[in-house]
Amino acid sequence: MIRTQHLLLKLLLTGLVVGIMVVIYLDVRITSTFTDKMWEVPAKVYARPLELFVGADLDVEDLVYELEVLGYRKVSNPRKPGQVARNRNRFEIYTRGFDFPNEREPARRVLVDLSHGRVKSIAAGGGSVDLMRLDPVQIGGIYPSHGEDRVLVRLDDVPQTLSQGLLAVEDRDFYSHWGFSIVGIARAAWSNMRSGQVVAGGSTITQQLVKNYYLTPERTIVRKLTEVVMAVLLDFHYSKDEILESYINEVYLGQEGPRAIHGFALAARHYFDTPLQQLGLHQQALLVGMVKGPSLYNPLRNPERAIQRRNVVLDVMAEQGVISPEHAVVARAMPLDLNSKHRIKDSFPAFLDLVRRQLRQEYRQEDLATLGLSIFTSFDPILQRQAERSTTAVLDQLDKNKGLESATVVTRFDSGEVAALVGGRQARYAGFNRALDARRPAGSLLKPAVYLAALERPGQYSLATPLLDTALQIKGEGGKLWEPRNFDRQAHGEVLLHRALANSYNLATARLGMDLGLDTLVDMLNRLGIEHPVPRVPALTLGAGEYSPMDMAALYQTIAAGGFRMPLRSIRDIVDARGEPLRRYPLEYDRTVNLQSMHLLHYAMRAVMREGTGRGAYRYLPADFDVAGKTGTTNDGRDSWFAGFSGDLLAVTWIGRDDNGGTGLTGSSGALKVWSHFMAAASQRPLGYRMPDGIELQWIDDSNGYLTGEGCPNGRMLPFIEGSEPRQRTNCTKPRKSGIKDWFQSLFGKG
Repeated sequence: MIRTQHLLLKLLLTGLVVGIMVVIYLDVRITSTFTDKMWEVPAKVYARPLELFVGADLDVEDLVYELEVLGYRKVSNPRKPGQVARNRNRFEIYTRGFDFPNEREPARRVLVDLSHGRVKSIAAGGGSVDLMRLDPVQIGGIYPSHGEDRVLVRLDDVPQTLSQGLLAVEDRDFYSHWGFSIVGIARAAWSNMRSGQVVAGGSTITQQLVKNYYLTPERTIVRKLTEVVMAVLLDFHYSKDEILESYINEVYLGQEGPRAIHGFALAARHYFDTPLQQLGLHQQALLVGMVKGPSLYNPLRNPERAIQRRNVVLDVMAEQGVISPEHAVVARAMPLDLNSKHRIKDSFPAFLDLVRRQLRQEYRQEDLATLGLSIFTSFDPILQRQAERSTTAVLDQLDKNKGLESATVVTRFDSGEVAALVGGRQARYAGFNRALDARRPAGSLLKPAVYLAALERPGQYSLATPLLDTALQIKGEGGKLWEPRNFDRQAHGEVLLHRALANSYNLATARLGMDLGLDTLVDMLNRLGIEHPVPRVPALTLGAGEYSPMDMAALYQTIAAGGFRMPLRSIRDIVDARGEPLRRYPLEYDRTVNLQSMHLLHYAMRAVMREGTGRGAYRYLPADFDVAGKTGTTNDGRDSWFAGFSGDLLAVTWIGRDDNGGTGLTGSSGALKVWSHFMAAASQRPLGYRMPDGIELQWIDDSNGYLTGEGCPNGRMLPFIEGSEPRQRTNCTKPRKSGIKDWFQSLFGKG
């Protein structure tokens, strides 16, 4: 008997020691991590700041939009930061000020006058201002550690009816219990006993928060006991308001594809496209009701069940005195008022997706764990709006049934910065990012790489080299024949190299590519910026492979920059809470193609726009606005592409279907229209001309490529790398006649 008592005593002591150790472990776990979890705030992601200086290109409409996105309030007399008054083209702005990575922009009242699309004058404090920057638009928040973005709110910013309604429904004794409710546990135990299985938990808000932060969702006795102990410890260490605030930001309220919706603020945006602070009573009650079962009461899938649950919550809120019975009656009569798009609405989700990816590529993970980060990007809200407008305008015209999708990447090619990104037809809604992930054959968009590889061999090829545009057959693997065809199903005989590219002749390009060799083409694509493997097959000459719009933007970025390859980037700077910059992996900038060869390609790509497959752009662009580019169409019209650049912007546009079905569009009839619509509104500078050293101008006969005289039949001026001009000459040496129109000759006159 005594032995048994001693054994029981030892077991009790052992159990007590183990229990104490477990409690200590759980206590340390909570106190060491809860504050971080509670105050874990996303890194703030900012757009580029709008710089204002005399002479800056800026339309009145664009300034109005920028101030609107920034949330400046319209008043008659600005007295506080964040206010603006407008009198036609004159703006009186009380700026908020901002701490930029390199300097502080003060808050002040400034007068900005615009005239004819430019900043006419800026004044502040009785004197003129040379340069100022508005505070940048915050376009989102990112948790760098896991890439998600959430919308966090302080308890003071949560409508009282929502927080009190939440407690009335989920945890009436929240402010009086010690983290768990004996009554709730007893009620749940009784329900479980009656059903013979675990069907209820009786959890308080504190217990639910512990489960979300630290535990698995499994329903076991051990897990439940652990949850209760941790809830008591949490309640002991932290205030009720801190716990409630964390719960409001953390609670799970549904799923949109792979993206979990945590917190009432993000749920308000997802389900109602409305900030949490502006939700109606009927909307607040719906979200509170969803806590019990986010899938069961999802209003997008189960609207009738969601309304029933919402009305139950309204009744409880009225019974508990949170709202009046009259308010409950009115709210019960309201419709769901859901976001009609049924998807999470972000400010600019496609660009945020790019930022998330480049964070992982360019920065160390341990640095990104720093709290209070500010991420400054190259994003331009004004260009983004225009890209979205152009996409909508053209696609609505082309396809009223909305089966087409589109993606556009816009860069400033002098810096390699991505300024705008459209990931789909519904550009403001998160989902499949076609700009980064839609990988399709590029069609004729790869042809400039073929011709550039040829122009790097000035002893063999020049813009005046005759190419054969005639039928050919190439035997591939397994003896299968590849027989390319021109779009017009015609062979055009002997054509000069620059005309073959301008008119996008497939037969001439395929012959040229095979003469150069596939290894040469692959090497050129790599040098231009295509980093992933490409198929070493003859069809590569005509765009075979899989490429995203971002891939094509990288390739054309190198072309636009004159052969200088610079990785596309979205992030300018990242600073911590003290303003100290984070160290990043260095980006490599290299000249990969010589300037002279690239200059010749630019000429040919200008010809694409003036007299080839891209000439439809001038239905949108002014006649004297020079641009360069290339159309692309894939088999059966599945993909419509266009890539091109002006003097300040580069843009790549793709149009297609998600199911890879035919569109009935060519590059000219589809993507070119979006590109041209955008460039006509957004680009401020045409493509200039500067002839590099090592280039000379010669008159040639455009029918055969022979040297000829000014004013001779078929005479055309072409640039050549010195010493590569044709050896044969026509018999014509006529002097130049006045009135001959040659767009490139007039262009050279600008040099």
